[in-house]
Amino acid sequence: MDENFPAFDISPVPPPGPEAVAPPLYRGLYGMPMFVTLPTADLTASVDFWTRGLGFFELFGIPGQMVHLRRWAFQDVLLVSGEVIATTPPASVSFACVLDEIDTVGSSLRALGAAPEVRDTPWNTRDVEVVTPENARVLFTAAKVFDPATPEGRNLRSVGIGRDDNGSHG
Repeated sequence: MDENFPAFDISPVPPPGPEAVAPPLYRGLYGMPMFVTLPTADLTASVDFWTRGLGFFELFGIPGQMVHLRRWAFQDVLLVSGEVIATTPPASVSFACVLDEIDTVGSSLRALGAAPEVRDTPWNTRDVEVVTPENARVLFTAAKVFDPATPEGRNLRSVGIGRDDNGSHG
């Protein structure tokens, strides 16, 4: 078996393409395989930023102490009341999305007064990045359609990622 076999059937992230549709927000309960915990000096403002700016929803909370936010399955963030140390380098976390969400997230963030940065990467994604009120660097990243003729496609093919001419993953 190839090390880089497609496993989209176990992920909420759809395969990239113009027909890719974001999965619905996931409200089910599960043992979280990964989550981010961020202290915040203003829990209410942080929840507002993450829900209105980044599209998360409040799964549950303990008033004044903690709020569990979620977007897609396995995209969990715990905001906890606590001191934010401004001199600490920001934590960094990335969340998968689909291409048509990049502009929406960017617009939502600008409406909140944030200054998101949107950019294309050498590894064939389009990303929107923002620093949250908790001083965390948040990146929403969307895979672009693989095109072996682009510089990004050549970068990926050079390390064995992408499709061969016969359509198989290589």
